[in-house]
Amino acid sequence: MSTQPKTFQELIDGEIPVLVDFFATWCGPCKMMQPVLEDTSRQLGDKVKIIKVDVDRNPLAAGKFQVRGVPTLILFHKGKTIWRQSGVVPAHQLVRLIESNLLTTA
Repeated sequence: MSTQPKTFQELIDGEIPVLVDFFATWCGPCKMMQPVLEDTSRQLGDKVKIIKVDVDRNPLAAGKFQVRGVPTLILFHKGKTIWRQSGVVPAHQLVRLIESNLLTTA
C-alpha cells in the first residue's frame, strides 16, 4: 500500500516543508525560476519538497492562496504558510530563506 500523499492539501499538511511554485507556461520570469528551483532542490535534498502548480490549469488552488501574479512561491509547513514571495528569487537567497524558516519552525 502506498503511503504517498494523494492531494495537494495532504502534501502541504505533511511533516516535510513544501515549496510551491505557482507559475504559468507563458510567463518569462517563471521560466527563469526553473533552474533556480532545480538548484535549490539539489542543495536542500529531502529537507523540502518542491512542487509546481500551473495557475491556468489549477485556478482554484491559485485563488485559494490569493496568487495574483506569477511566479509566486509559497513555503508551507504542517499546513501553514510560513513564507511567500512573488517574483524571481535567486537560488542562494531561496535556500537561505527556506533554511532559516525551517530552523524557526522545527
